[in-house]
Amino acid sequence: MRYPLIVFDWDGTIIDSTGTIAECIQQAAAEMGLPVPQDERARHVIGLGLHDSLRHAVPDLPASRYDEFVALYRKHFLAREDSMKLFPGMLDLLSSLKEKHLLAIATGKSRKGLDRALDAGGLRRYFAASRCADETSPKPHPAMLVELMEQLEKARTEVLMIGDTSHDLEMANAAGVDALAVTYGAHNEAGLRACSPLGCISSVGELQAWLTANG
Repeated sequence: MRYPLIVFDWDGTIIDSTGTIAECIQQAAAEMGLPVPQDERARHVIGLGLHDSLRHAVPDLPASRYDEFVALYRKHFLAREDSMKLFPGMLDLLSSLKEKHLLAIATGKSRKGLDRALDAGGLRRYFAASRCADETSPKPHPAMLVELMEQLEKARTEVLMIGDTSHDLEMANAAGVDALAVTYGAHNEAGLRACSPLGCISSVGELQAWLTANG
């Protein structure tokens, strides 16, 4: 087995949520009278920590109003949270991987947000561990992966990071672990390839085939 530990990003990798997240950012900006970020800018921040996300998505927002923006964003997100689903085929993939691998999550979500999502989908049993952006240094800092490797007692050569953003891939590069990009999430393929992943995967079915052959 090449990768005893496979670490997944959450939004845009396991669950089809990137469009909703971008729209909620845009709605919050509009309600606060701020310039509304274009789709590409709003999607680019998915996976980053809170302050990094706001500095990029809404640069005109003063830090003193961050809490106000976050409250509006969460209002919109929670209203739509139940409509977000796993990508087709993802549950079968997780089930098959769990038979031979340890699985973990490294996400820009908050701990409360990830726990809520795991419990709503009955997915907690698939993952041996997880790290969230409000628990340690957020992506692209390598802390999430380093902490997961320490907790699960795996070396860098035993780990594969799977994600849909350059933040995921840069985190993997910084941690010294292999990374695989999926192109069905937040970032475009050109930006992902610039981070030198092992490959760029366009569907869950293709991801399962790649992991069967290389995992």
